[in-house]
Amino acid sequence: MITVVLYIVLAMTTVFCAIALYNALTAPMITKRPPKTTPADDIANTDPLLLPRVSVLIPARNEEHNIAKCLEGLVHQTYKHLEIIVLNDHSTDGTARIVQEYALKYQGLVKLMNGITIPQGWTGKNWACQQLSSAATGDVLIFTDADNTHAPTAVAKTVQWLKTYKLGLISAFPQQQTVSFAEQLAVPVMDMFVYAGLPLWLTYKAEHPSLAAANGQWIAFNKDAYTFIGGHFAVKDHIVEDVELARTIKQRGIDMITAAGTGEIFCRMYTSFDEVWHGFTKNIFGLVRYNSNAFFALMLMLFALCILPYTLVFVEEYRTLCLATIVLNLLMRGILAWRFKHPLLPSILLHPIGVGLMIAIGINAYTEVSRGIIRWKDREIAVHLEQ
Repeated sequence: MITVVLYIVLAMTTVFCAIALYNALTAPMITKRPPKTTPADDIANTDPLLLPRVSVLIPARNEEHNIAKCLEGLVHQTYKHLEIIVLNDHSTDGTARIVQEYALKYQGLVKLMNGITIPQGWTGKNWACQQLSSAATGDVLIFTDADNTHAPTAVAKTVQWLKTYKLGLISAFPQQQTVSFAEQLAVPVMDMFVYAGLPLWLTYKAEHPSLAAANGQWIAFNKDAYTFIGGHFAVKDHIVEDVELARTIKQRGIDMITAAGTGEIFCRMYTSFDEVWHGFTKNIFGLVRYNSNAFFALMLMLFALCILPYTLVFVEEYRTLCLATIVLNLLMRGILAWRFKHPLLPSILLHPIGVGLMIAIGINAYTEVSRGIIRWKDREIAVHLEQ
């Protein structure tokens, strides 16, 4: 029986390794010129005043340590037909003061909004984004997080992809910056879910909503498409709102692409073990819409593929199968580390430990959701299990 399980594990690991390699070689990359670009599509050959106006929208709650770095990259974008709006979401630190300094220095470019009370039935971030979209004057809406930083060409290259493929939505997974040990263990595992689990071009070519993916750290909409689906009002009570927005776009038959933002958009999601633990607790269960069966299947698969071979490799009867699976695990993580700039040694050598940490976070997430409440940034978010 165990031998049969290990053959299945080996086969599945082979598939995920192949997906990782496929994405490493072919994935849509914001930093690259879109393959379909023609001279007529090329924004470099277009009068800047004829380009769509872009609204870069930033919800910010207690982000005084991040917001200046975020704004510094955005005010120096090569794409000039834009506005930057920051919503101060009831911050109790110096966030609003810092944004106001930028608004005074870059008048007409940077604007500060103060958020109003969250209505019943909304999550804080979704309500902040809805307010931002209502204030935006752009034809393209780009939502980005306050803990992101951006290369000078990030907006221009995003608009190029939107224009070339006539998209309603394009989202990019930022290049994750990890410093502490906990970050280096856990954060690349979340990237692994995407880059080894979904051939990214399928988000464009396939019609089924289950093949939609997005990352709210950098998500850009054609405003007409955003309005058509109902904006953030359509996902007002969803914690993993970015994926739900992508699924809604696909359900409405609007073209979208999920891309890698490596080299253009950067993010340090968390800065400590506590933030890693609570941040991923908030998100990981929501990836499967709080479906218990799907979630435990995901956790079991992670254990079987990424931890079980390391435990059974010392049993002579299973050693060959386990060694083959371990080699594929290491190859997969090596490919992802090379292409998407993960920390090399922790990603490869400590792979099963990182996955084990994520499984532990998953169990904690299930416990929290079972209680009906998740806490994040001093707020309580109501959630419920689906069987």
